[in-house]
Amino acid sequence: MTIATATAVVDERVKKTSTLVKLLRRPEVGAAVAALVIFVYFSASTQAFLTPAGVSTWLYSASLFGIMAVAVALLMIGGEFDLSAGAMTGTTGLIVGVITTQWGINIWLAVLIALVIALAIGAGNAYVVMKTGLPSFIVTLATFFILQGVNLAVTKLITGTVAIQGMSAVSGFDQVKVLFGSSFSLLGMEVKISIVWWIVLAALATWILLRTRSGNWIFAVGGQVTSSRQVGVPVMKVKVGLFMTTAGAAWLVGMLQLFDISTVQATTGIGQEFIYIICAVVGGCLLTGGYGSAIGAALGALIYGMTLQGIVFAQWDNNWLKAFLGGMLLLAVLVNLYVRRQAGDRS
Repeated sequence: MTIATATAVVDERVKKTSTLVKLLRRPEVGAAVAALVIFVYFSASTQAFLTPAGVSTWLYSASLFGIMAVAVALLMIGGEFDLSAGAMTGTTGLIVGVITTQWGINIWLAVLIALVIALAIGAGNAYVVMKTGLPSFIVTLATFFILQGVNLAVTKLITGTVAIQGMSAVSGFDQVKVLFGSSFSLLGMEVKISIVWWIVLAALATWILLRTRSGNWIFAVGGQVTSSRQVGVPVMKVKVGLFMTTAGAAWLVGMLQLFDISTVQATTGIGQEFIYIICAVVGGCLLTGGYGSAIGAALGALIYGMTLQGIVFAQWDNNWLKAFLGGMLLLAVLVNLYVRRQAGDRS
């Protein structure tokens, strides 16, 4: 090898990556651009979208999906799925509703019991996945059907109906409502407490992913499980922690919904697990694991929240929302694939 050739090789290895390539490599870039486009479109095409009431409405909607999307994104980065997350939101609300209104259990204790049960189910999902080697898609799909059946059958067996009402009359309801169902005024808007939870959890998840050893482990187990074990990553603990995080987020969303409207249906959350996954994918998460962003997932939820309410404000047929979701998912996958290839070619 000549000196000139050696110099060229060294220069190729140490050359600086352009700012554009660095930007393209961020998984949340596509979601940020899409969110901006949707925001501008509905702001210009509807009168209600930018009013204080309008903003608070789509932010609230986005926050409930965003909390779950962030947790699901962490799990997807870790290489797994949880199809029981939607049903779990209804399960936790029903647990609190049943044992307080029917059995008179203290409401704070009921909230804690619901959390413990949710975390136990999440840990159980992880244990079955890790011990059997079955795909988490199959395991959590089974859990989804179990929870769906239990939610309907047990609620009807105990209460005679498929809904829990009258929560506002339970002793201590207003105290717990401060944490999960309150709101405050800001710039003329009524800001629900769920929006604060959403922002805090998205920031916390981002910090964990980018600044902690646990975050490195999450990326590692999602990308290369065998290699992770070989270098000492506690794969079992990481996977259990991720499933429990998703279950804990479902509990939180269940409490936010329950204490906001003081009622819960046995069908609450059914079908929303796919929306959480779509938000995470739109935010840059790969279905193969090892790549993604908590901020991106939060932006994906923001896109969904804005579109959900924007369609209403624009007086469109609400059935277009499902078509939009499918198109958004396919487009996000194609854009993420293209951007990553382009970034790889230019690096």
